[in-house]
Amino acid sequence: MDEHEQPRHRVVVIGAGFGGLFATKALKNAPVDVTLINGTAYHLFQPLLYQVATGILSEGEIAPPIREVLKRQKNAKTLLGTATHIDPVAKRVDVVAPGVAYSVEYDSLIVAAGASQSYFGKNEFAEFAPGMKSIDDALELRGRIFGAFELAEIETDPAAIDRLLTFVVVGAGPTGVEMAGQIAELAHRHLPGQYHNIDPRQARIILVDALPTVLSTFGDHLSTEALRQLHKLGVEVELSTKVVDVDESGIEVETDNGRRRIESSTKIWAAGVAAPALSVQLAQATGAETDRAGRLKVNPDTTVPGHPEIYAVGDMMALDQLPGVAQVAIQSGRHAAGQIKKRLAGQPTGQPFKYFDKGSLATISRFSAVASVGRFHFAGLLGWLLWLVVHLLYLVGFKNRVTAVLHWFVSFIGRGRSERVATFQQVFARRALQEYQEKLP
Repeated sequence: MDEHEQPRHRVVVIGAGFGGLFATKALKNAPVDVTLINGTAYHLFQPLLYQVATGILSEGEIAPPIREVLKRQKNAKTLLGTATHIDPVAKRVDVVAPGVAYSVEYDSLIVAAGASQSYFGKNEFAEFAPGMKSIDDALELRGRIFGAFELAEIETDPAAIDRLLTFVVVGAGPTGVEMAGQIAELAHRHLPGQYHNIDPRQARIILVDALPTVLSTFGDHLSTEALRQLHKLGVEVELSTKVVDVDESGIEVETDNGRRRIESSTKIWAAGVAAPALSVQLAQATGAETDRAGRLKVNPDTTVPGHPEIYAVGDMMALDQLPGVAQVAIQSGRHAAGQIKKRLAGQPTGQPFKYFDKGSLATISRFSAVASVGRFHFAGLLGWLLWLVVHLLYLVGFKNRVTAVLHWFVSFIGRGRSERVATFQQVFARRALQEYQEKLP
């Protein structure tokens, strides 16, 4: 570099989810050098994790390599690692990766570290009721779901068979509804005729939520329609039902009528999200406030108060009660990138982030979904077609779209599931991962 040439502006992006990835791509033609730090080498399309867990899609179809996605973006580089500490004074991010620790300095910082599963203070539930936030979660659940049918086939105790064929999904938001619907389709449509000693159609799928409605953010009409479709699939929906305990062989719930136990070998947690530990650390370092979920209370332009060079976007930010959905992350990531470009161009900044709500979608079963788009509400086949188009648009990479369509064809038109392979390692690796994470600095 010429001694008179000014060094390029350094932008560090933490997280390669929707917020971080779209912020990075929005800086493609800006006069900056972007460093994208992520705990995995892939971008994860979280809304389709339940399809990995139920054998419809492979993990590769919803998790393209970041380097492949950004290979044509010359001003961006990707580093593997988990950001553990942000020093706003030194403008430095400390990162750990397997066997190595390093630091990256920044001029502007976009924090898009996403959200983690919340067990509402009962983190011990995770061992028995995995969430739906990572590929590891989805693969573990795939092993548990398909493994339950296999174990039921060789079991001779009727009580044990009932326990194995009882699946409990906690949380009646989009993820919980979609998960319950797909397990019901597995049991009632895809697996019958493949076992000799059990009838998969005898499986119980129970959807539990502390709220009085399913899909509570979709409005009364679509909530009622979703409930009707779930009942049609044979899903038992228990609302106004609070989970108070979870163990290896079952779950305890509490209602207005008292406390009772549901015997179940397979529990799936789809209720509640919390900000990652990095959010708390950044709040302490900057003096910013957080909401009850640990998300940073940011300025209207998504900057952290007192630090115009730090942006918190997506699930990291608490702003105008925006929901933790992909579109909020995408749009806020692009907004942060736009603010950086304006500042470097000498233009006024500080414009508030304005979220354009493109609607909410949830699929219940094949050819049946609910969609809320502005004043319009769709259900059934029309809702499902809209769901299909939207998810295809946001699957990153042409190859992923093509293979996803092929697997959807197999699952929705035929009676097969393309991805039923599960291993003992997937099911039992959670403890090893926890021990590894506890050793990180």
